[in-house]
Amino acid sequence: PDCIIDDIIMEKTSTLILPGADTWNDAKHRTIIEKANDLLSLGATVCAICGATVALADFGLLDQRSHTSNGPGFLDMFVPNYKGQSFYIDEPSVTDHNLITASCTGGLLWTKQIIEHLGVFKADTLEAWYQYFTIGKAEHFYALMQTLQPDN
Repeated sequence: PDCIIDDIIMEKTSTLILPGADTWNDAKHRTIIEKANDLLSLGATVCAICGATVALADFGLLDQRSHTSNGPGFLDMFVPNYKGQSFYIDEPSVTDHNLITASCTGGLLWTKQIIEHLGVFKADTLEAWYQYFTIGKAEHFYALMQTLQPDN
């Protein structure tokens, strides 16, 4: 973490990334999920992968937003009060405005969607980066390097 929860900057440009784990139902995480709620309400970005989606679902943050997790029925197993079934999309990673969620197998796509949302790379650089790390072929590495040249 870059800072403690109390020091998180509450701005629309803030981004909170919640890593996967099987400990998210622990009550000690409630404070960061409350912060995630505040950030989403503000329009800031919240990203959750794997088990972190359980905490968002438990807090009701997935009840009205498109999202994914570790497969249909996964959130139902761990969150008795989960009401977001109609917003669940069975894909490795899903973006809904300022909420980006992923299954445990969607890490690379999730990262791509975060980078895209934050505007870190130009579109061609991001696509070359994604292709290289998806396929691993040298041609995509060279394409990535080409997009980083000053004249591009």
